[in-house]
Amino acid sequence: MLTLGMRFKPSVDLSFQSQSFQSSQSLSSNSQPSQSLTAPIPLPMISAPPITAPQLVAKDIAKDASNEVHISAAPTTIQTYEVTAYYLNVRANGYPKSKVLKVVEKGTMLEVSRKTDNGWLRLKGGGYVHGDYAKLIQEIEPSQAVEPSQAIEPLQETEPSTDVDPSLNEDNTDQTNPVKPTSAVGTESGLSEEDIKLIFDGTDLAGNGLEETILEVEQEYGINALFTIAVMKLESGNGSSRLAKNKNNLFGLNASGDNAHKRAFSFETKGDSVRKFGQLLSDHYVDKGYTTIEKIATKYCPANSKWSGLVKNIMKKDFGKLNVI
Repeated sequence: MLTLGMRFKPSVDLSFQSQSFQSSQSLSSNSQPSQSLTAPIPLPMISAPPITAPQLVAKDIAKDASNEVHISAAPTTIQTYEVTAYYLNVRANGYPKSKVLKVVEKGTMLEVSRKTDNGWLRLKGGGYVHGDYAKLIQEIEPSQAVEPSQAIEPLQETEPSTDVDPSLNEDNTDQTNPVKPTSAVGTESGLSEEDIKLIFDGTDLAGNGLEETILEVEQEYGINALFTIAVMKLESGNGSSRLAKNKNNLFGLNASGDNAHKRAFSFETKGDSVRKFGQLLSDHYVDKGYTTIEKIATKYCPANSKWSGLVKNIMKKDFGKLNVI
């Protein structure tokens, strides 16, 4: 008698062999068939439970509106800033040596989309300015409509600025190149940190990290960098004077009277001396009408009638070192 044993696991995909092959394999080895098998042994039909496809479940969930998640970008808050520096560079990226796209003047209103971690303001329409030279005026929520009369013209990165007084670029059409100096101290020099390093080369002023500070004074107070450098060289003997070495005083600030060295201001760093010079020139000279080298000389160093000529001569020589065509 033939015995057919079958096991079924619903979770396993079954591949059945042919019935004639299974029948022949079920015979014992010592049995002698009396006749050939002419008819296959019928197998029971077992139906497995339906398998649920995971992808179908996910598809059904996606079709259910109550399960849908909608993600949208948060609206940007636009802030309005006013430029506080006399001349402020708009740069292509948020770092000091990035390409200058244009220059904006004090009082210019700027639309700002965000502030970077290192203090730069990202302008709507492109470009960056440093946040130290602009103050927040108002914050416009995304839902608030801006009246056309209040809208600020976006900056065009590919077009040169026409907002700056043309006299600032006299004899020079490229704002990033040094500008030939004049007697007016409230002008842009066009100097870079590399230019100032070249001017300082061979003097005791080199290697003190003053380049960035001098340019900051020009941006914040509008004092021409070539003028600042010339006064610094004249008053400190190119950085070798006793005041420069002992008190970090590069401009002879408050050095007057019988005991000039003792009365002179003392600074923690030479950079602090440069910042104080810019503040004093702005508050007590330029803002009071002393806007040329000749006028400043009458108040800054009245005892030396040649002071203005000496300063202008240093400025001329320093400009000549830059090989500007």
